[in-house]
Amino acid sequence: MSTPFGLDFGNNNSVLAVAKNRGIDIVVNEVSNRATPSVVGFGPKNRYLGETGRNKQTSNIKNTVENLKRIIGLNYKDTEFDQEAKHFSSKLVELEDGKIGSEVRFAGKVETFSATQVAAMFIDKVKNTVIEDTKASIKDVVIAVPVWYTEEQRYHISDAARIAGLNPVRIINDVTAAAVSYGIFKTDLPEGEEKPRIVAFVDIGHSSYTCSVVSFKKGSAKVIGTAYDKHFGGRDFDRAITEHFADEFKSKFKIDIRENPKAYNRVLTASEKLKKVLSANTAAPFSLESVMNDVDVSSQMTREELEELVKPLLTRVTEPITKALAQAQLTAEDVDFVEIIGGCTRIPTLKNSISEAFGKELSTTLNQDEAIAKGAAFVCAIHSPTLRVRPFKFEDIHPYSVSFSWDKQVEEEESMEVFPANSAYPSTKIITLNRTGDFEMKAFFTNPSDAPAGVSPQIASWKLSNVNVPEGEQSVPVKVVLRADPSGLHIIEEAYTTEDIIVQEQLPLPEDAAEDAEPEFQDVTKTVKKDDLVITASTFALSADELAKLTEKEAELHAQDKLVAETEDRKNTLEEYIYNLRSKLEEEYKDFASDAEKSRLGDMLNKAEEWLYSDGEDSTKGKYIAKYEELAMLGNMIRGRYLSKEEEKKQALRAKSESSKMAELAEKLAAQRKAEAEKK
Repeated sequence: MSTPFGLDFGNNNSVLAVAKNRGIDIVVNEVSNRATPSVVGFGPKNRYLGETGRNKQTSNIKNTVENLKRIIGLNYKDTEFDQEAKHFSSKLVELEDGKIGSEVRFAGKVETFSATQVAAMFIDKVKNTVIEDTKASIKDVVIAVPVWYTEEQRYHISDAARIAGLNPVRIINDVTAAAVSYGIFKTDLPEGEEKPRIVAFVDIGHSSYTCSVVSFKKGSAKVIGTAYDKHFGGRDFDRAITEHFADEFKSKFKIDIRENPKAYNRVLTASEKLKKVLSANTAAPFSLESVMNDVDVSSQMTREELEELVKPLLTRVTEPITKALAQAQLTAEDVDFVEIIGGCTRIPTLKNSISEAFGKELSTTLNQDEAIAKGAAFVCAIHSPTLRVRPFKFEDIHPYSVSFSWDKQVEEEESMEVFPANSAYPSTKIITLNRTGDFEMKAFFTNPSDAPAGVSPQIASWKLSNVNVPEGEQSVPVKVVLRADPSGLHIIEEAYTTEDIIVQEQLPLPEDAAEDAEPEFQDVTKTVKKDDLVITASTFALSADELAKLTEKEAELHAQDKLVAETEDRKNTLEEYIYNLRSKLEEEYKDFASDAEKSRLGDMLNKAEEWLYSDGEDSTKGKYIAKYEELAMLGNMIRGRYLSKEEEKKQALRAKSESSKMAELAEKLAAQRKAEAEKK
């Protein structure tokens, strides 16, 4: 049985949650943190994923890839590329398909990985983190992504999950996942004919800002308005602080950190910490040792200075709120509560700006960092065939209008708007077409200008075959089932030809009819399914061959990482054994080994140590094991004598203790007999 897994795929950190123990639990990583850095680093032998990648980022700056969710599915020639590229320390290159890839030095060679591959590496890492923590089977996952993800990006993140060996049962908008988390734990939501509760969710994370307006009733939620600013988040505040100090250090210390990527990254990391400190304090010091050219830097910043520094950013707070309310056809007064999520919403000046935009106090019912992951885990549990969960229905909203077109074979319309903007999904529509033979269909943005920048207006295409036209007929009716599925993907779920058949239906008897009256029948024409069509889809998803190839590659890299980790562990075990055995040979074991054994084992330890720091510095797992066993053969024999003697001592102490207890008991019994005799 697979444990439902929810992943909040964050730009800076990702949060993992599972549905178990009759609730939703956050999964901690290998260092007991409740969030895992969304970082993939590449080293001389293996990859550095999550926490390890973050720890090695400064020393491995050019081979560390972060901001993973920003480049997945993005075209290299996209108008937003330059804006994203400035946040990367690794080299971004154009792939054959026009997408963005990352060029790094890995295992001594220059390698290029697609954004989907790098995301898959990270997802594989967090999958194994969940397996380690829960000791359960992990197969199904719901991944929370930004509202602004295009259909192409949703396909790419689904592919990344599949490469990592997971089944992405649903790709959910992150704020919608938070709304689910809110709805399932609230016990006071309106019911029946009561007025729905209107809640605005403002999510400002590391890289983007989303506002969604949601209508709640008990057991259900419906997104009625949503808007976003793709380039407004915590990283913009961090960069503003870093640029401020870059100018200050240039004039004060005569160093330019912009010329040194490692120095810039260290200041950027320190700026993020400073931002957090200033969220709770009015002033904070800022200092770094040997930041560049052996120069130590120090400064300070007040909260007022920070607010002045980010004032241009704060002017952008209102727009997503205004747009979301307009889409929902509501005013700020209609909103009952404003829930804030995302780490960036802890900044006091930002909270004030949001509060002013709505004209009301903000609410923090939800855990700002974990609500999205918990909502995603609950949605995954809904899809689980083995878990029973509280019924909860939710709908999201189409940001754009989507139409479908088809080959012109008869005199009829060639396209139709099927899913209008602002309509709810998941949803299903059935259209009927008259076809003269096999045909093609396409899904596209109704208004090409609605397509996100750099994205083709076409969404997907399909070939529909096995259209059999009856002899003597010019065309045949075809029913096509069009669906906007729960992940926001537009698909053709089913297609089939129909035919009209005549059946006899019994007419109702008159009220005054005799009991033995003969029933009357009439011929009725009914439309029934005839032949299922074969649907061949052409979407943004990887082909089966490409998916299999990348899955195999990820499995190889995972095995390589595991071997490197096990080899390092064996090396450390050998090193520890050498020092421990040498120390014990001079202390605990000194009376349990002959002089010849001590001399022989001492030589063996010295040679093993010498080998370990020369030829054995970069050896294999098997050689470390062999060296360990060679030492352990003699070492364990001496240790056995020591343990045998220790056991003898324990047995002697135990016998002495038991003898003492028996003597005490005998003495006590004798005293009792003497007392009884005296009474007589």
